[in-house]
Amino acid sequence: MKTKRIAVGSFAVVLMIAAISVFAQINRPYHNGGVWNIGFIRIKPGMDTLYMNYIAGQWKAEQEAQKKDGNIISYKVISVEAHTPGEFNLMLMTEYKSLAAMEASQDKAEAVAQKVVGDDAAQIKGYKERAEIRDVLGARLAREIILEPKGR
Repeated sequence: MKTKRIAVGSFAVVLMIAAISVFAQINRPYHNGGVWNIGFIRIKPGMDTLYMNYIAGQWKAEQEAQKKDGNIISYKVISVEAHTPGEFNLMLMTEYKSLAAMEASQDKAEAVAQKVVGDDAAQIKGYKERAEIRDVLGARLAREIILEPKGR
């Protein structure tokens, strides 16, 4: 009787270990990628060239400096067809390795911005000038999903 209990108990333990190892080996056909900070901008009528000059100049210079310093992975500018006057017509996208990396590099990113754009007063002045030619409608954080199993 005692031998039977030991055998049944051993079998139960082996079965549980097998079940746990199978559960741990679930292979999903996707994995999490980088984190994107997406700004939604509405360029005011007739101000496209003026705002795009800023994007191709100072904004790009800051993004390149952030990339060189390792604070960001990449950046994109996406033009969007607005269907109503209040919708965004431009997306400014900045990619980070992860949400943790984005948060951890905030102080470094601020130092880079101060170096490239200028001190707080210069940044505020630029923001006020840009407010004349565009509206910031909001921002979102998004996580990229890579449609491949992790580890490839």
